Amino acid sequence: MPGELARSTEEEKRHQIDNLRAFQADHAAQAPEALKRLQEAAESGGNIFAELMEAVKAASLGQISAALYEVGGQYRRNM
Repeated sequence: MPGELARSTEEEKRHQIDNLRAFQADHAAQAPEALKRLQEAAESGGNIFAELMEAVKAASLGQISAALYEVGGQYRRNM
């Protein structure tokens, strides 16, 4: 049985957002190329996993998801 759900405080949320913004600023020069290589791998049937492992060094999950959405659409499970 799962334990009690713990909610983040506003301070914790703000800290995570600040960390994300700092990461994106620190990697602003590298992210576009990493995302482009990931998109190219997805479009050509290349090794997406290898490019994904490189992309996470410079791009956030949101940036990666948006880049993949641009070239492949959004997954929707059949209900």
